[in-house]
Amino acid sequence: MTKTNALMNYDERAQLCQNPTAKKLLSIMAEKKTNLAVNADVTTAEELLHFADLVGPHICVLKTHIDILVDFNQQFISTLKQLAEKHRFLLFEDRKFADIGAIAKMQYQHGIYEIASWADITNAHPLPGPGVIQGLKEVGLPLGRGALLVAEMSSSGSLATGSYTEAAITMAKQHSDFVFGFISQRKLTDDPRFIHFCPGVKLAKGTDSLGQQYNTPEKVLVENGCDIIIVGRGIIQAPNPQQEAARYQEAGMQAFLKKT
Repeated sequence: MTKTNALMNYDERAQLCQNPTAKKLLSIMAEKKTNLAVNADVTTAEELLHFADLVGPHICVLKTHIDILVDFNQQFISTLKQLAEKHRFLLFEDRKFADIGAIAKMQYQHGIYEIASWADITNAHPLPGPGVIQGLKEVGLPLGRGALLVAEMSSSGSLATGSYTEAAITMAKQHSDFVFGFISQRKLTDDPRFIHFCPGVKLAKGTDSLGQQYNTPEKVLVENGCDIIIVGRGIIQAPNPQQEAARYQEAGMQAFLKKT
């Protein structure tokens, strides 16, 4: 009988993935015993690098919104890549591309950020149709990059539901050499090649004033079947982010062991 992804360990799933970034990510998760991704949502390069160095030992992915930095420069990118290599985590630029393929391709490859040159992972909304994936893939796949589709969101009132989510799954399967997973609130497919990243995670459930809804690691990983927890304010606003990242790493792995 074929194992489902809930019963496979990270190394086993890595062997099934077509995308090289997916293989590397699952190998890191197995090696470091972590399913924790963190949002580095700060506004200066110095803050981001300091935060990455603090939490780096505990994470598999560092997620950025590079366009909120007020002092972006290429030396910053060079240092960030060095930290990713030092601590062995992947870089995920949360760009959420949502334009026609030709424009998304240029946004990914060119401009001041040159995202494809340094980000192991990026993501896209399926709204424009498969052309946005094809545009990104033409740039990213030759570089060994990978992408996620935003199939669901953690904000209250999100329209990414129902047939929209189903269309995202179909597109991902059609481009599984490049698309290796989803931003979602639950497991969308039993295909072990696809990795589910869940945002809006805190150790205690709750909401914020702008409609963000938080779930616990156990809810996300055990009940909802996701693979990676994405934590932002729960770590970055903690008095000791490094210590808090270690707590989330432990909580995430304890939940993973429960579901396997």
